[in-house]
Order: sequence, then C-alpha cells, then structure tokens
Amino acid sequence: MDNSYFILFVFLCVLTHSIRAVYEILKHKKIIAANRLTFAIIFSNMAILWISWFTLCSIDPIKITFPDIVEYAGLFICAAGLIIFLTALFTIKTLETYNGELITKGIYSKIRHPMYLGFICWLIGFPFFSGSGFSILLAVVFITNVLFWRHLEEIELEIRFNEYNEYKIKTFF
Repeated sequence: MDNSYFILFVFLCVLTHSIRAVYEILKHKKIIAANRLTFAIIFSNMAILWISWFTLCSIDPIKITFPDIVEYAGLFICAAGLIIFLTALFTIKTLETYNGELITKGIYSKIRHPMYLGFICWLIGFPFFSGSGFSILLAVVFITNVLFWRHLEEIELEIRFNEYNEYKIKTFF
C-alpha cells in the first residue's frame, strides 16, 4: 500500500486527538458545555479517531516481527480494552451529558476512568498485535493525550463531587 495512505491516517489520528484535547480544554474552562450537539461532534470525532488508529496500525510501513506471545498479548490487551470500555459504557449509559451522582458501582467501583483505560489498552495492544513500529511510538504521544483528558476530568470531578477524593483512594486509575 502507498505510504500516502499511512500519512493520511496519521494526520487524521493527530487531528482527532487534537480536536478532543481542545474540546476538553474548552469544557474545563467553561467556554463550552457538554450537550447533545457537542456529544454528537465528539462521538463522530472519536469514531474517526479509532477507525483511523486501527487502520494506520494495520498499514504501518515500519513492520516489526514480534514473537507470537507478544502479538497475542497485544491482541489480549486490545480486547481487554474493548471489554473495559463497553462495560463502562453500559454501566454509565451515557457519555458527555451525565448529570447524576458519582457512579461508584460496577466497573466504576474498581476503576475511576475505565473508558480512558480502555482507550489506552487499544493504543498499547493493537500496534503490538499488528507489528506496527511507528504506531508504537505514536501510541506514546496519544497515551499522554488521554492522560491529559483524564487529568482535566479529575479536576472537574473533585469540584463536582465532595466524596471524590475518598473514591480516588479506593479505586485504580
């Protein structure tokens, strides 16, 4: 496959990660509010992000041949991320527009940010599964970005819920 497609998907990944980061900053600074429109925009952005991520890993021109155990571990980590993400989604039953009490049941009783953890598992696992050299390096940048989103959300949750600091002590990530 032509490397121009790979470059296109790298661009899409970087662009969509940047859009999400800007959105999180604007939301944190109260310049924009989470509502149905922002949800639709961010959901579409994230769909493009993940489609472009899995595609660029698959067509990464820098291939690394890992031992089978590493490839299978990558697949396992990626699949675990999907399970963690979906479990969180079905527990919370919404994304951007949740206005209820702090959710501490189900997966949220063990992991504070299971969706972000799921994202990180995808970012780590799929490049190892697909033997994608450049994508492994790019994953480091993207994981840093996801951790930034998580940091901003932690600040908001500490302000919003008095019991959040105690909840942080009892949970992972």
